[in-house]
Amino acid sequence: MYAYIKGTLEEKAKDSIVIETSGIGYKIYVSENTMSKLGELGEKVKIYTHYHVREDNISLYGFNSNEELKMFELLLQVSGVGAKTAIAMLSNITPSKFALAIISNDLKTLTKIPGIGNKSAQRMVLELKDKLKTETAIDQNEETDIETDNSESLNEATQALQILGYNKNEITKVFDKFETKKLSTEEIIKNALKLLAR
Repeated sequence: MYAYIKGTLEEKAKDSIVIETSGIGYKIYVSENTMSKLGELGEKVKIYTHYHVREDNISLYGFNSNEELKMFELLLQVSGVGAKTAIAMLSNITPSKFALAIISNDLKTLTKIPGIGNKSAQRMVLELKDKLKTETAIDQNEETDIETDNSESLNEATQALQILGYNKNEITKVFDKFETKKLSTEEIIKNALKLLAR
């Protein structure tokens, strides 16, 4: 319903902010990560939003970047993960580290997040990896991966970015814009996200 809200930062609370635009104050729940990147009260800000509707509650959740928003919406698709758990996760892990943990089956990293036990972490990996497999099945018939010195890192980075909602064409184009050969998987993801966010 709302792609983003741009306005004046009027209030900051522990887990929420108020942005005023056109005489209306929007209360938006945010992660600690997003909160830390906001400016001072009275400054103009832009927050990407998710309009969350439940039978007993309608809320707005806000994010500093599209990647955070995509990760939040991805987490809501995992059984047993609600909006509060998803926003808490975003306070403790970046989208790039999260995507990398999913594709590398890194339960240790996921269970470091408060409120996420071993079973929840396993469920996340299982459900999100299955989602990735479904979305990439068509791609495998259309093109083959280019062999490079670090093709494994590139393939892992591609999978991680696909988990965050980017398609193969977007990812391939952005990889052409910087030198990937000597970079680790996480460094490739971080560089790609900076360019994709523009």
